[in-house]
Amino acid sequence: MAHRPSGRLAGAIVVLSLAMLLASTAARAVPRVPTSDSEIVETLPAVAGWSREERRLRRELVARPRDEGVALAAAQVYLDLARAQGDARYAGYAMGVLQAWQPLSASTPNAILIMHATVAQFLHDFDGAERTLRMALASHPDDAQGWLTLATILRVRGRYDESDTACRALVRARQYIYAEPCLAENNGLRGDHEAAQQVLQDLLDSPFLQEKRLGPFRQWLLTTQAEIAELAGRDAQADAAYRRAIGMGTSGYDVLAFSDFLLRRNRPAEVLPLLKPEARSDAVLLRIVMAQQRLAAQDKLPVAQREAAQRDAGELAARFDAAALRPGSAQLHAREHAMFALDVQGDASKALALARLNVQLQREPTDLLLFARAAAAARDEGAQREVKALMRQIGLRDARVDAVLGGAA
Repeated sequence: MAHRPSGRLAGAIVVLSLAMLLASTAARAVPRVPTSDSEIVETLPAVAGWSREERRLRRELVARPRDEGVALAAAQVYLDLARAQGDARYAGYAMGVLQAWQPLSASTPNAILIMHATVAQFLHDFDGAERTLRMALASHPDDAQGWLTLATILRVRGRYDESDTACRALVRARQYIYAEPCLAENNGLRGDHEAAQQVLQDLLDSPFLQEKRLGPFRQWLLTTQAEIAELAGRDAQADAAYRRAIGMGTSGYDVLAFSDFLLRRNRPAEVLPLLKPEARSDAVLLRIVMAQQRLAAQDKLPVAQREAAQRDAGELAARFDAAALRPGSAQLHAREHAMFALDVQGDASKALALARLNVQLQREPTDLLLFARAAAAARDEGAQREVKALMRQIGLRDARVDAVLGGAA
């Protein structure tokens, strides 16, 4: 539900390879122009086992640029790195290896279309991803991964009825195990929390899903349970579900979602150890800075760590400033930038403008909650009415927003 740093694709396994999204692009603190072609501008993070695989895939791509299997394997490796590192540059590389099939058309191999749409979704090109998916599904209406990805994108945009239609297409494709939680998640967003939770629990209790290889799918179900519990205002239930999900193995999405939950519950001391192993993407660094600031305000941040905390805040501010210089990037970074303005800088007016910009692109519960918090902090009654109207328009029910705005939307 919370699309990270954008959105996410619903978790899936076996035939389906779906995304949990870390949606923000890591920007360097200070733009720099190299003085010569030989100057090393930046060394990308080292990833165990990646360099050898990269070289092999690059060689094969040069030899066979339109080899569908090689291109898909290379794009998947890059996309996995983008998700793990929270670095959209790798997603750009994934898109690059698919360029041999441009322009996309109905004759493009279906797997290439689906991969292209998946990468576009990661890069927040939701309109482009939707167009590509509909092109793919027009000729391959039984492609389960295509329907589940489309359902997720429509959900992220707040188009629940259309998302339901895509979920139901999974029934026609005989992918019932994905259709049920797909529909349940939408129903949970609409406020039918009990029924949604029951569907998810029945799946979790299914003997079939106890197989070890289906662990990622169980983890997705648990995280979805946690988020629906948050919508219902059941924090103890959400806490337990998040811990069970993370106990199965951390994923970037789950760690960020749980970090946000802990920060909302004013438990910053639990956030720092949770995020310590993660790559310092914009999204991760933002939560670290927020936790550090709250610990400092509570006089619980050790003196030895305060200088480092100040450097972290300065680095993050520089990243957002650098991102703002790139044409057309403001909306892509608006969610995290709004959180930074509101929760770190204390600039409610700036946060409100950014949160309003963000909901033009994505309308997940975290986006509407951020919009509501910024409107309340700015004491802007018109903006608060705007949040409530948008909630009614898309059909979202969220106890957290009700608490912020003082009554049901």
